[in-house]
Amino acid sequence: MKRRVVITGLGLVTPLGIGVQDSWEALIAGKSGISEITRFDTSDYQTKIAGEVKGFKSEEFLPKKDAKRTERFIAYGVAATRMALEDSGYTIDSSNENRIGVLTGCGLGGLATMEKNLHILETKGPKRVSPFFIPMMIGNMAPGFISIVFGAKGPNASVATACAAGSHAVGDAFRIVQNGMADAMITGGMEAVITRTCIAGFNAMKALSTRNDEPEKASRPFDLNRDGFIVGEGCGILIFETLENALERGAKIYAEIVGYGMSGDGYHMTSPPPDGNGAVRCMEAAIKDAGLTYDQIDYINAHGTSTQLNDLYETRAMKTVFKDCAHKVPISSTKSMTGHLLGGAGGVETVFTALTLQRSIIPPTINLDNPDKECDLDYVPKVSRTEAVQVAMTNSFGFGGTNASLILRKFNDTPGK
Repeated sequence: MKRRVVITGLGLVTPLGIGVQDSWEALIAGKSGISEITRFDTSDYQTKIAGEVKGFKSEEFLPKKDAKRTERFIAYGVAATRMALEDSGYTIDSSNENRIGVLTGCGLGGLATMEKNLHILETKGPKRVSPFFIPMMIGNMAPGFISIVFGAKGPNASVATACAAGSHAVGDAFRIVQNGMADAMITGGMEAVITRTCIAGFNAMKALSTRNDEPEKASRPFDLNRDGFIVGEGCGILIFETLENALERGAKIYAEIVGYGMSGDGYHMTSPPPDGNGAVRCMEAAIKDAGLTYDQIDYINAHGTSTQLNDLYETRAMKTVFKDCAHKVPISSTKSMTGHLLGGAGGVETVFTALTLQRSIIPPTINLDNPDKECDLDYVPKVSRTEAVQVAMTNSFGFGGTNASLILRKFNDTPGK
């Protein structure tokens, strides 16, 4: 019999704040974390805005000797993990270290480190390249470093499925605990690629918003005047453990994770199919895995990137899946406030979804000033909504046509529920 898996700890580092409470309060207040880029000179760039994490200091979360040589995405992961473990009260020691693992998602890894060392290579030669170049750059060093810092010696892996990476990591961690490969998992996603090459690359694809004069209004999912997404950065970490263990130690339970769906579009490198077929199959798979029906979903945290095609095609997909309920279920894109955290999006948005269930507040979709007539669902425009949510879905769809959907349920201690 598959084991029930619950969420007992949360950690966040986002453009909205450092820590769960600061991020959540800004989110439900409808505040934007988008501002002018400060990491580099954007004079020659079409896009000059992003969702930067402000006021983060690595040395507050890492040993001093590691802080300076740890890539930003790794530091975010360690910080959010420290928060999540403290929140959960879960202690890792010799009695359980082999039964708790780390599984996180990251789309691009240490792009800043790569840029820096390529410049050194070209200007000063190969002997001047840092010995920390490779360890700082590779995506799997995030879960690796987390396991070293906190002593988690169970399953350890990293997922790299573009913008679906965080959600795939969360779903895979769910399976690991559900099937008995570990008793607890540290999971989520992180990203920190507000860099020259990242912004230049997405600009070349015409994927980013260029609403530079109004940063806070630039990310506008489902709005008729949306003109592209905003790159964000940060990390969302969750502690998963068996229900049995959580109850035994009297842990606070945010929500239960009950469903996970995956699919592939098999259509295009960057564009989803117009009918949203891959997203349809992904959401349907998650609902089936949870043993639910479409009319039992009370809230959807949409992928909602603020690009023309994604928002339209995801809307079509939700209409296909939810049929007569499509116009009734509240939907929001928290990316309207955080920007798109790429591989970190799924982790952060799963944390937001868990909080929606626990606190009975649905975050808004801000900047929805002029709704696209083809995007005509209930996107909870501009203002958060107080409403009890029993079952919620969160979606992540990535380049290459890779899709992930997760279903969380408000914890119910009735056996079999």
